[in-house]
Amino acid sequence: MELCTQTIPTDHEVKITRRIGNHHPTVWGDHFFAYANLPGANEAEEKQHEDLKEEVRKMLVMAPSNSLEKLELVNTIQCLGVAYHFEREIEEALSYICTHYEEYLIGDLHAIALCFRLLRQQGYYVSCGAYKKFIDDQGNFKKELVNDVHGMLSLYEAAQFRVHGEEILDEALNFTNTQLKLILPKLSNFPLAQQVANALKFPIRDGVVRVEARKYISFYQQNQNHNQVLLNFAKLDFNILQRLHKKELSDITRWWKELKIVKTLPYVRDRLAEAYFWSLGINFEPQYSIVRKILTKNIYMLTLIDDTYDIYGTLDELILFTEAIERWNIDASEQLPSNMKIIYCGLLDVYDEIEKDLADENKSFLVNYSIIEMKKVVRGYFQEAKWYYGKIVPKMEQYMKNGISTSAYAQIVATSWLSMRNVATKDAFDWIANEPPILVASSLIGRLINDLASHEEEQKRGDAPSGVECYMNEYGVTKEEAHIKIRDIIENCWKDLNEEHFKVNGQSEWGYYTKGFAHVSN
Repeated sequence: MELCTQTIPTDHEVKITRRIGNHHPTVWGDHFFAYANLPGANEAEEKQHEDLKEEVRKMLVMAPSNSLEKLELVNTIQCLGVAYHFEREIEEALSYICTHYEEYLIGDLHAIALCFRLLRQQGYYVSCGAYKKFIDDQGNFKKELVNDVHGMLSLYEAAQFRVHGEEILDEALNFTNTQLKLILPKLSNFPLAQQVANALKFPIRDGVVRVEARKYISFYQQNQNHNQVLLNFAKLDFNILQRLHKKELSDITRWWKELKIVKTLPYVRDRLAEAYFWSLGINFEPQYSIVRKILTKNIYMLTLIDDTYDIYGTLDELILFTEAIERWNIDASEQLPSNMKIIYCGLLDVYDEIEKDLADENKSFLVNYSIIEMKKVVRGYFQEAKWYYGKIVPKMEQYMKNGISTSAYAQIVATSWLSMRNVATKDAFDWIANEPPILVASSLIGRLINDLASHEEEQKRGDAPSGVECYMNEYGVTKEEAHIKIRDIIENCWKDLNEEHFKVNGQSEWGYYTKGFAHVSN
């Protein structure tokens, strides 16, 4: 594929009145350039890191298999963000615990809920019947449970991995959410109060691994019973990884500045750091550096295209751009207005770069799968544009079906797999292309959460209707009622996602893939 030559709009082009995005400037400026020469771990740090890692590994292996100690150690390692070093040991531990699950049901609320959550989080489906012992004669959770704040917090987190038909977990989530909010102002245990407050604001299923790890390091340090070896390892690992991430962001920022797109296209969002943060939420581990760089550029190109369809392009221009995307050829750029040509050329250049990165592995042919998903996204954007220009408010079902594409989740996950040797197979990409239920669920979660957060601002600038407006129009309800109903849809999608995670976990070749969907939803 030949590289595109970017052009700048001339004064001779026809002047068209455009909508204004009113996007605030980036808050980062040239901040990340300071990390261009940031050194990696030195020899002493690498040795200390390796020594501490082996000490933690020994602790994990030596902890009795059928003990609460083992459960809490696994949980702490995961919360501190260092579980990626011990995936085999954790899988072996949880596999054993799952096989002997009944033995863990004689414990207290905390032990049962922690065991249940760790197993379901790992993809093991275990029964929620053990919670019946905490129900009173009236069918409600026993009142005395509120005195066990640690247990209540564990139950609150466990209930978030519920599936359809588990009414006891629906009730558990409502009960713990209500009671923890009432208890929080009265908690004298400051570290526990911080954890409860964070869990209520950022539910465990919604957390971004690196952000939650940084917070948990502080929580854990304040715990008088913390393990100093584990704490030291978590801190060192976090700092080494963060230096790598800063260096990557500096490199990507330089690429972006050299494109000079923000100056040429003032209507687009300048959100490169946010795009990198999104890629970090999917794959933060050090071995996926190339993945993050590819994915950040890809996400940013999606942002440019999204802004172009939302606020810049006329319908005639968008028809041309959509046709050009379908052709996916440098020659198609000749029919485009100058501003759109810049984006189109930039997009093709990014994919040229991806192909070159994959050429050494003889997997450049897989790029076509990402291109196919990109075309689906653009078709979804174009459908929204047609609704906008036709002054059409679609039915909620139509909107959500199109939202699977406009969420861009399939495209983002497919692109993230391209440089992952253990994932990038033809079967995996064929699976994605067929829109499995786990993809549909995660796409709708992201689409509707975005709508709840941004629809008011979007309507002020005259964007196409979001899910909120579609629901209000179809069912004749208020904005507040629409929000409630859409949150219900989101909760049902989470149940769908959990169910599908359990189904594919039994197929080892798909087990890893599903994590990407959950992380993108977060």
